[in-house]
Amino acid sequence: PIQMLGQDLNPEQNRTLKPTSKLCGTNYPLSIAFIVVNEFCERFSYYGMKAVLTLYFINYLHWDKDLSTAVYHAFSSLCYFTPVLGALIADSWLGRFKTIIYLSLVYVLGHVVKSTGAIPAVGENVTHVVLSMTGLVLIAFGTGGIKPCVAAFGGDQFEKEHTEERRKFFSIFYMAINAGSLLSTIITPILRGDVQCFGGDCYALAFGVPAALMIIALVVFVAGSTLYTKSPPGGNVLLDVCKCIGFALRNRWRNSSREPRRAHWLDWAQEKYSKRLIYEIKMVLRVLVLFIPLPMFWALFDQQGSRWTLQATRMNMGIVSMLNSLLILVFVPIFDMILYPLIGLCKIKFMPLKKMAIGMVLAALAFVAATVVELNVTKTVVEPPLARESLLQVVNLAEGDVNVAIDGTGLFPHPIGPYEVSKHTSTLFFTLCKFGLAYGFPFLPLPRHCSYGASKCVSFEAPVLPAVPPRTPLYSRRLYKEVRCNAGLKEYSVDLGLLDFGASYTIGPEGLRAFKMLDIQANDVHITWQIPQYVLITAAEVMFSVTGLEFSYSQAPPNMKSVVQAGWLLTVAFGNVIVLIVAEGAGLKQWMEFLLFASLLIVVCIIFSIMAHLYTYVSPEQLDTMFQDGDGGGGGDGNDDGDLKKCQTEQLSLIAVAREKEKCSTD
Repeated sequence: PIQMLGQDLNPEQNRTLKPTSKLCGTNYPLSIAFIVVNEFCERFSYYGMKAVLTLYFINYLHWDKDLSTAVYHAFSSLCYFTPVLGALIADSWLGRFKTIIYLSLVYVLGHVVKSTGAIPAVGENVTHVVLSMTGLVLIAFGTGGIKPCVAAFGGDQFEKEHTEERRKFFSIFYMAINAGSLLSTIITPILRGDVQCFGGDCYALAFGVPAALMIIALVVFVAGSTLYTKSPPGGNVLLDVCKCIGFALRNRWRNSSREPRRAHWLDWAQEKYSKRLIYEIKMVLRVLVLFIPLPMFWALFDQQGSRWTLQATRMNMGIVSMLNSLLILVFVPIFDMILYPLIGLCKIKFMPLKKMAIGMVLAALAFVAATVVELNVTKTVVEPPLARESLLQVVNLAEGDVNVAIDGTGLFPHPIGPYEVSKHTSTLFFTLCKFGLAYGFPFLPLPRHCSYGASKCVSFEAPVLPAVPPRTPLYSRRLYKEVRCNAGLKEYSVDLGLLDFGASYTIGPEGLRAFKMLDIQANDVHITWQIPQYVLITAAEVMFSVTGLEFSYSQAPPNMKSVVQAGWLLTVAFGNVIVLIVAEGAGLKQWMEFLLFASLLIVVCIIFSIMAHLYTYVSPEQLDTMFQDGDGGGGGDGNDDGDLKKCQTEQLSLIAVAREKEKCSTD
């Protein structure tokens, strides 16, 4: 007889169970308090470091914006690809508890190396670069490795019958993530800019505080070790899964023509592998197939930190990027304590996949709102010249009108009045003989002599007024009453008035006083118009991300939960890849790009809804009932789905939507 494999792949049978202490008489284990605090500190550590990372690249390492952006996104992508490694280590080798401990040590080491690289006295620029990149790689493996383990480990703390409490735990867990993110993105930029050390911005402190928070996270997690319920690893699960799939494919290829057809292609592995292992692989594959459309949601969601932020820079007042984290802290309890119970009272089965589909629709609506805002923003923003075009601006500093004529063009058809500016964009090729540059701003004073010949050579011979101090091209929006300007041996006290968002001004002398001309109109679309899109995307996140986190845990076999969590996190990584492809390859106007993303997500939502309708919810804990005799042999009729449906009519569903637990029934 052929030896049966996969018999001992149920770590639930060997869980390290302890008398569970409860929180304040509830069904919540005391151990989850340590896990939630650990997650808060770890997310503070991660997002706090990322909040100043791009500025560190540009201002400290002196990289250009393109290189800084590329390294930043490469680091972010690595953080979402490494969860696969952490999941394999947890489920196949060390178990979730030890994996979190060991990779947290790697995480802390990465922070220490990164902070050391920000100390000027450590060495030259090459040393700083090497230390910074080494630290980022260690951080990526640390944070990515523990990502799928911490959430799954938190779910392990609940007893089987407490499914509603476990669902709410994932909401609390998600709130901890956003609370840590919110506080860190406020505090660490303040530490960098407002605290001076080593003669400049204190990047060492801005990176050191997140390192300290990660150390606290590790200490808190270890402090709760005596309270945890720990599931041991189930052996080399991935290897057994791959071998089982490979054997099924080979056996089907060789014998399908000679033997009766089987219900599922994996049933061709029953000659060698246990029915339990085969069914667990079926469960995982069903969930992973559902994950295929999900990256499109993240492609939209993650543009809050890129496209939406750039949109905000062209609007009036500040940036509302922190609004998402704030709204999460408000929306999660509202959805959990008010909205979902009300839907349950209406006898509506609001299953997880339905929530995720509605989350997709809300995200698409958020981008429709962003499209409307973008169309209004572009009306007030002067578009930069396209390729092979130039912006020619003429400033009249004379007392009377000036006519400017360029042969062969219709530019400047009207006279330019005193102290007025006129500008046109055209495909003209000028040979610039003399040009004044005032600290990075092209300033074209009144030409004493202009000649427009065949070569279109423009000669400017007037002095240039240094209207702005060196390396200070941008100002905050406020009134500027007393600004000191030097022009040669003369010093002026200039009243500039209000310098508004997005406007461009030319400042020049007018006798013994200064005048101000408005070159580009200020942005007149207020930043509050972005609030609707943030409200919609945050509601989408609550319904999609929080639900998906719990769904990926609940639908995975006990010995493969971290692997499925890693698959969930991989959808985030591939979502960023979609953004890069569309942004770089499409070449669309921004409002058209927003509309394209919204349309794509609606199409994906329709596909996902069809897949969700065909999906059968399972309870991994029911495997013990289905295979209570140990499944000692191969063969069988392959009718595992029918067995599961019989069990589901007798047991509580793992996925409870209303406050009261409901029995899961399937046709």
